[in-house]
Amino acid sequence: MKDPLFKKRLFMALSGVLICGISVGLFRRSVFGTDPFQVLVNGLSNQITVLDFGTLYMIINLLMLAAVFFLDKHYIGVATFINIFLLGYVVQFSDDCIGRLLGDSLNLVTRIILLTAGIIIMCFASSLYFTADLGVSTYDSISLIMTDKKLGKFKYLRIGTDLFCVIVGFILGGIVGIGTVVTAFFMGPLIDFFNKKAARPFLYGKNSTVQN
Repeated sequence: MKDPLFKKRLFMALSGVLICGISVGLFRRSVFGTDPFQVLVNGLSNQITVLDFGTLYMIINLLMLAAVFFLDKHYIGVATFINIFLLGYVVQFSDDCIGRLLGDSLNLVTRIILLTAGIIIMCFASSLYFTADLGVSTYDSISLIMTDKKLGKFKYLRIGTDLFCVIVGFILGGIVGIGTVVTAFFMGPLIDFFNKKAARPFLYGKNSTVQN
């Protein structure tokens, strides 16, 4: 059966993933630490120096994809593969562009603005492709799968997986800052907020009672 919302869902999935990559670039330039999963990848990147960040990010996601395939194939879709093959390079591109635009020596106010924008944009973008239901990143699928298995509420499970990434990434030499801590505790609740206030109303209409 043809899905009348498919075009809108595809737009949400594509834009959500790409905007997410831009937000990570904002995070990195704020030098207040990155989001929890990026801390883990950065920590691994410090140990595996033969690969650049984008390539290592892709390899890690492919390994996680195999695990998700056996746990719940429902969360594998077009957004998953865009995330795996393009997001790392979008992050690099965003980081480079911001560096050329603002320079390397940023004052505290500018860094705080970049951090705040990065958190808000990332949570908004994540809510777009979560709601589109055309696949999510392999990392995002972990907390969603656990939610489906009734192991807890999404926002609390997301906090748990984020804290795990922060701890392991820090041990491996990843950069942890105030932005990382804020994201670990507030990203789950903020995504949940944007799901209810923005993504679902955009997809189903403001008066829709659809719940995900």
